[in-house]
Amino acid sequence: MLAKRVIPCLDVHAGQVTRGFQFGRAENGELRNVGDPVAMALQYNDQGADEMVFYDITASAHGRATMVEVMERVADQCFMPLTVGGGIRSLEDMHAMLMAGADKVSINSSALASPRLIRAGAEKYGSQCIVVSIDAKKVAPDRWEVFSHGGRRPTGRDALAWAVEAVELGAGEIVLNSMDSDGTKAGYDVVITRRISEAVGVPVVASGGAGKLEHLAEVLIQGKADAVLAASIFHFGEHTVREVKSFLAQQKIVVRL
Repeated sequence: MLAKRVIPCLDVHAGQVTRGFQFGRAENGELRNVGDPVAMALQYNDQGADEMVFYDITASAHGRATMVEVMERVADQCFMPLTVGGGIRSLEDMHAMLMAGADKVSINSSALASPRLIRAGAEKYGSQCIVVSIDAKKVAPDRWEVFSHGGRRPTGRDALAWAVEAVELGAGEIVLNSMDSDGTKAGYDVVITRRISEAVGVPVVASGGAGKLEHLAEVLIQGKADAVLAASIFHFGEHTVREVKSFLAQQKIVVRL
């Protein structure tokens, strides 16, 4: 059995790690700064994080240049795999981030706008480098819709169907973000996580809702996720990565200790 991964997530705005609530936006003053991305990455690296995910939430060319610099600094000092997303709209953008030290690139709105970008990226860099991130919101008792542009635009696409299509196009991993749970610390959306995990043949990373250790165990066991992404519980010192892994091991979940 493959070990389950524990992945801290850093949302980076203008070179600083921020945290919001249910897809809060910088322009509305809904984000709070929580630290320097390089210092925080080093901290999680020392705690034994399996990977790190960075999301650039600055929608500008200057922001992307800042993110390249952040990735170069982190990759120079950390030895865990790094994934970066946000504002990646072309093969050239992928190339820039991979050359800066990222191991994977995560695409979301750009993949929805041009699904062929998934295939092009997989063909050029390999499926293992291409992550498709899905922002899903429950819109009916048995339906989750995909939203784009940081959760601001409904797409009409069914989340499960889009995950299957993305993998068919070459995505090597799916990150499933529950918009309903994001920042609430009330637990992951286990139902849609399980459905997508059972439907695709690539790893599924659960995101959105981690508030206590039991939530992570629940989505790994009942949701059948391959990894858990979390932010607030790590950033605000509630738990360390080491504490999470120790708890998961006690629940008979295989992790890298």
